[in-house]
Amino acid sequence: MPGDALSQDPAELRRRIDTTKAHPARVYDVFLGGKDNYPVDRSAAAAAIVANPTGYLDVRHNRDFLRRAVTTLTQEAGVRQFLDIGTGLPTQENVHQIAQRITPESRVVYVDNDPVVLAHARALLTSGPEGQTDYIDADLEEPARILEEAAKTLDFEQPIALVLVAILHFIEDEAAYPIVRELVEALPSGSRLVLSHLTEDLNAENIRAVQRTFTERGFTFVLRSRAEVERFFTENGLEVEEPGVVPVHRWRPDGAAPLPEKVDPAYFATLDDIEKIRYRDINDVTDADINVYGVTGIKP
Repeated sequence: MPGDALSQDPAELRRRIDTTKAHPARVYDVFLGGKDNYPVDRSAAAAAIVANPTGYLDVRHNRDFLRRAVTTLTQEAGVRQFLDIGTGLPTQENVHQIAQRITPESRVVYVDNDPVVLAHARALLTSGPEGQTDYIDADLEEPARILEEAAKTLDFEQPIALVLVAILHFIEDEAAYPIVRELVEALPSGSRLVLSHLTEDLNAENIRAVQRTFTERGFTFVLRSRAEVERFFTENGLEVEEPGVVPVHRWRPDGAAPLPEKVDPAYFATLDDIEKIRYRDINDVTDADINVYGVTGIKP
């Protein structure tokens, strides 16, 4: 059954929404062509595009990494439970849609702290009759609470995939590593960590320019090296799986990235740079376009 978070008064949720400050989940939604954002979020996304014109490829390929990772863990590793923290706004496709299409009995718990995400959580919770999907209104910096609430839906005696996709770069080192440690310690043997993270290893000038645009808007924005990303695994006793810590578009590519919607060229020419993103083909990507690492690991 859905968590208590979904029973909150819609008016209370509206009061919690701060439309004067950009929010990572809503900025992410802009890059994915969504409509659940505000002018302040679109302004932040537009500034990032000016700083790095192909930066939308980071977001879109990060999302496709999630698709491939969930598919791989469900089909090949037999994982039937997912804890997705920093869920973001509903978009195609969500973890439960991917997993339950392959294995209908899969269980998925989503976690986010943005009231706009919460307001849309009922759309996320359209699980098939055999599976179960829930939503927790919580912050990543509340791992004990997340684990307590997740245990109402997930069986912590069976493997769980902990999904931390494009979320840890919003957390400083002194908090990030202990949070992941506490979450991983609670997982049983055979569990997985699915992680993606922005880095300056790959195309430093571009991503540093983006970093400046976000920190000016009050975001914590930590770029971590390959070794610092790998540390989330090694210091928690996790075995990094093949192909290791790699740019997201190189993590087990399957040639099945979504193709863009067809659009009339004349209409396309009238759109601004942000509006054009939803119609761009992400399959046209090079190493110089990507600033995100993707990696999965298993708990022995």
